[in-house]
Amino acid sequence: MPDDQSAATTAPARSAGAVSIAETRRESDVAPNLRRFLSLEDFEVAARRHLPRMLYGFVSGACETDLSLRDNRIAFQEWGFVPRGLVDVTGRSTRTTLFGRDYAAPFGIPPMGASALSAYRGDIVLARAAAAAGIPMILSASSLIPLEEVRREGGPTTWYQAYLPGEPARIEPLVDRVIAAGFDTFVLTIDVPVSANRENNVRNGYALPLRPNLRLAWEGISHPRWLLGTALRTLRAHGMPHFENMDAGRGPPVLSADLIRRVGRRDGLSWEHLALIRRRFPGKLLIKGVMTVEDARLARGHGCDGIMVSNHGGRQLDGALAPLRVLPEIAAEVGRDMAVILDGGVRRGTDVLKAIALGADFVFVGRPFLYAAAVRGEPGVTHGIRLLRDEIDRDMAMLGINRLSEMTRDRLRRLAPEAG
Repeated sequence: MPDDQSAATTAPARSAGAVSIAETRRESDVAPNLRRFLSLEDFEVAARRHLPRMLYGFVSGACETDLSLRDNRIAFQEWGFVPRGLVDVTGRSTRTTLFGRDYAAPFGIPPMGASALSAYRGDIVLARAAAAAGIPMILSASSLIPLEEVRREGGPTTWYQAYLPGEPARIEPLVDRVIAAGFDTFVLTIDVPVSANRENNVRNGYALPLRPNLRLAWEGISHPRWLLGTALRTLRAHGMPHFENMDAGRGPPVLSADLIRRVGRRDGLSWEHLALIRRRFPGKLLIKGVMTVEDARLARGHGCDGIMVSNHGGRQLDGALAPLRVLPEIAAEVGRDMAVILDGGVRRGTDVLKAIALGADFVFVGRPFLYAAAVRGEPGVTHGIRLLRDEIDRDMAMLGINRLSEMTRDRLRRLAPEAG
């Protein structure tokens, strides 16, 4: 389980006249092209203009009616804070410890497939920014840059995430490749037995494999900054992108009709295959997509070091509950034995603190950081990380807490539903 006590005690205490992280950053020289980004939401506004419609729709959308996507945000809005006053908060720290490693803040960047289509070298951009900021980043199996290269650039704060078919002959060589590359944390996603019904992708013209046509050409021409800075730059420097990390060997190119066949039968993946991974992988093992106490217990019984409570950003089963709604019962059952991580709907520092109060040890924040990478590259991601960390620091001061462990359930009240 994560423990922020040791991290907090090593952090230097602020003097009475010390300034907060946020105050220090306001006094610093923020790059002119980043000054208009005041929150993570601002990056989405810019990305919507910058990216072709098909790519923006792929990143921003979910599935069918987007019910779960919306509920991921609504769930946070149903909780309010109970702040304390006249508390000396000059010694506060956002640092925490997860799996024995000290992190600068209690959030990281989750796996996001095909990031390099939206941002030039997107996976490396995210991994490097996360490493420099002292937070983790998870590389997606459906990424377009070899995992070995991303691990070299991102270092030990970079984790690997897998989508796997129920086929030991494909699982074992991939696990061995991940070990050889130096990854010490392996995340198995369990909520994609079949492809979701993402109608928005069809309406926006996004499909894998990509199919060259007039619509795709127009999308590029009408978004010249993306066309020149991401698409053509990638082709010129690195050739046609491939799905590099789904298997032990290189996967098919993004234009290949062989892509669907190579995915395999994920509907055959079972706890038996998780046990196989546990026997073979010596590092930390997590499963992503846990939404029930029963699955959390099974994960614990199979030797997992942590679980990610997640509905895949609302992108798989429309109507699946928001992770925040099931977090308290899951954390109460297994939180003493393993790390409980929340993924889904986090956009503000207040969201991070609400999740911690309801039982999360850590959270992951996805889409906003990919938007930042798309519109401003690595400096944009770095700026976004600072914005969120500043918010947490500021909110801790206003709540009257110095350590994340003080963010307990009694600091929240559930808001009464509106009458009628």
